[in-house]
Amino acid sequence: MAALTRAELTLLVRHKAVLLTALVVPVAMTFAMRPVVEDMDLREAGLSLGEAMMPMAVAFVLLFGVYSALVTVYVVRREELVLKRLRTGELGDAEILAGTAAATLVAGLAQCVMLLIAGAAVLGMEMPADPVWVMAGVLLGLVLATAMAALTSVFTRSAEGAQITIMPLMLVSMVGSGVVVPLELLPERAAPVLELLPLSPVVELVRGGWSGQLGAYEALGAVGTAVAWTVLSVVGVRRWFRWEPRR
Repeated sequence: MAALTRAELTLLVRHKAVLLTALVVPVAMTFAMRPVVEDMDLREAGLSLGEAMMPMAVAFVLLFGVYSALVTVYVVRREELVLKRLRTGELGDAEILAGTAAATLVAGLAQCVMLLIAGAAVLGMEMPADPVWVMAGVLLGLVLATAMAALTSVFTRSAEGAQITIMPLMLVSMVGSGVVVPLELLPERAAPVLELLPLSPVVELVRGGWSGQLGAYEALGAVGTAVAWTVLSVVGVRRWFRWEPRR
């Protein structure tokens, strides 16, 4: 596992396009979205600037830095027969998938922590009132993004095709999970449905942890939703994941 993680970290550093998407895009999009967020009527929804932007920053890391990057990684490793060769060694299937994702997950976690600190220091935002729920949201999001990336790779034939297959989840998440527009600003009838989307519980945990207004019932509901999506993704991966190219 350690050797596989080191190899993936080396490849991540050498792959400039993936590295740019994973490290630069989330940060750039977060800072670029600040004027848009400031123009929203946050006071009417009872939100501060930090409560609106920090979940957005975490979501951008999960979508661009982890999910998008890992779909490409899994597809490229499969097409190059790396995954097939690894199965002939000592590692089990779960260890191969986890080891392949480890470098990207470490980079994603580090970036989330840096963005949360920078948001409080550079952008002048308040610190989270309940950091436990914030970290719970980040960690659940990393696991969920990894599982959904492995599942998405099942339907992706090539690295170029990954740019298409990742779009449904990314667009739905940014529009409907409260990433760009908080659910508090959306119609009341739509919010209960949108809360069931894959990334919605992560956003809810980070936002609620930042404000300190997340009750135990809401927190457990968000955790349950995230775990349910993760389990469904893992079941799909175990059933349909491809270890070699289609012929």
